[in-house]
Amino acid sequence: MSIQRLHSGPRMSQAVIHGGIAYLAGQVALGPDVPAQTRAVLAQIDSLLAEAGTDRSRILQATIWLADMADFGAMNVVWEEWIGGANAPARATGEVRLATPDYKVEIIVTAALP
Repeated sequence: MSIQRLHSGPRMSQAVIHGGIAYLAGQVALGPDVPAQTRAVLAQIDSLLAEAGTDRSRILQATIWLADMADFGAMNVVWEEWIGGANAPARATGEVRLATPDYKVEIIVTAALP
């Protein structure tokens, strides 16, 4: 089985496709607040999934890291609107110190290909 890597660099690939599954790297974005960062991250995820040949309706699992769990509700408002409820994946959310204090949310997804 082949392995396809999207947007590879010396440290990581933004997505790796293998065995009918797309594995996305953690996506982060800058923005003034958690809702804006979440929207930007989800747009990046949409773009990578499309490039991999799939979409958000086929997400199997999501891991969401927040710099502060106090932002859980604000992030969830954006997430729930984006995911649409019908195709909600298995998901975990936790609080971590992200790569820079400017990042408030990081989202990692794994999705099935059609």
